[in-house]
Amino acid sequence: MSTEKRLYRSRDDRMIGGVCAGLGEYLGVDPTVVRLLFVLGAFFGMGSVLLVYLVLLIIIPEEPIETPIV
Repeated sequence: MSTEKRLYRSRDDRMIGGVCAGLGEYLGVDPTVVRLLFVLGAFFGMGSVLLVYLVLLIIIPEEPIETPIV
Protein backbone atom coordinates (compact mmCIF):
# COMPACT_ATOMS: atom_id res chain seq x y z
CA MET A 1 0.00 0.00 0.00
CA SER A 2 1.37 3.37 -1.00
CA THR A 3 1.47 6.22 1.50
CA GLU A 4 1.63 8.73 -1.34
CA LYS A 5 -1.16 11.29 -1.12
CA ARG A 6 -3.20 11.48 -4.34
CA LEU A 7 -6.01 13.76 -5.44
CA TYR A 8 -9.21 12.00 -6.49
CA ARG A 9 -12.85 12.97 -6.93
CA SER A 10 -14.87 11.42 -4.12
CA ARG A 11 -17.26 8.56 -4.85
CA ASP A 12 -19.10 8.70 -1.52
CA ASP A 13 -19.26 12.34 -0.42
CA ARG A 14 -20.37 14.11 -3.57
CA MET A 15 -22.90 16.80 -4.30
CA ILE A 16 -22.30 17.18 -8.03
CA GLY A 17 -19.07 15.58 -9.19
CA GLY A 18 -17.08 14.92 -6.04
CA VAL A 19 -14.49 17.61 -6.79
CA CYS A 20 -14.95 19.62 -3.58
CA ALA A 21 -15.01 16.52 -1.37
CA GLY A 22 -11.87 15.24 -3.06
CA LEU A 23 -10.10 18.57 -2.61
CA GLY A 24 -11.21 18.73 1.02
CA GLU A 25 -9.90 15.26 1.74
CA TYR A 26 -6.62 15.99 -0.04
CA LEU A 27 -6.09 19.30 1.80
CA GLY A 28 -7.31 17.96 5.15
CA VAL A 29 -10.25 20.34 5.51
CA ASP A 30 -13.99 19.82 5.73
CA PRO A 31 -15.50 19.47 2.22
CA THR A 32 -18.25 21.91 3.25
CA VAL A 33 -15.64 24.67 3.54
CA VAL A 34 -14.39 23.93 0.03
CA ARG A 35 -17.96 23.90 -1.29
CA LEU A 36 -18.68 27.27 0.35
CA LEU A 37 -15.53 28.74 -1.19
CA PHE A 38 -16.61 27.52 -4.64
CA VAL A 39 -20.12 28.96 -4.21
CA LEU A 40 -18.84 32.31 -2.95
CA GLY A 41 -16.31 32.39 -5.77
CA ALA A 42 -19.04 31.67 -8.30
CA PHE A 43 -21.11 34.63 -7.04
CA PHE A 44 -18.30 37.12 -6.62
CA GLY A 45 -15.97 35.87 -9.36
CA MET A 46 -18.46 36.36 -12.19
CA GLY A 47 -18.68 32.63 -12.88
CA SER A 48 -15.00 31.99 -13.61
CA VAL A 49 -14.94 29.55 -10.67
CA LEU A 50 -17.57 27.46 -12.46
CA LEU A 51 -15.16 27.07 -15.36
CA VAL A 52 -12.42 26.03 -12.93
CA TYR A 53 -14.80 23.47 -11.38
CA LEU A 54 -15.63 22.02 -14.80
CA VAL A 55 -11.94 21.74 -15.69
CA LEU A 56 -11.22 20.01 -12.37
CA LEU A 57 -14.16 17.69 -12.97
CA ILE A 58 -12.57 16.60 -16.24
CA ILE A 59 -8.93 16.48 -15.06
CA ILE A 60 -9.17 14.88 -11.60
CA PRO A 61 -9.70 11.10 -11.80
CA GLU A 62 -12.45 9.43 -9.80
CA GLU A 63 -11.48 7.62 -6.63
CA PRO A 64 -10.67 3.96 -7.39
CA ILE A 65 -13.04 1.30 -6.13
CA GLU A 66 -11.52 -0.56 -3.20
CA THR A 67 -11.99 -4.29 -3.61
CA PRO A 68 -11.81 -6.40 -0.47
CA ILE A 69 -8.85 -8.74 -0.26
CA VAL A 70 -10.06 -12.30 0.23
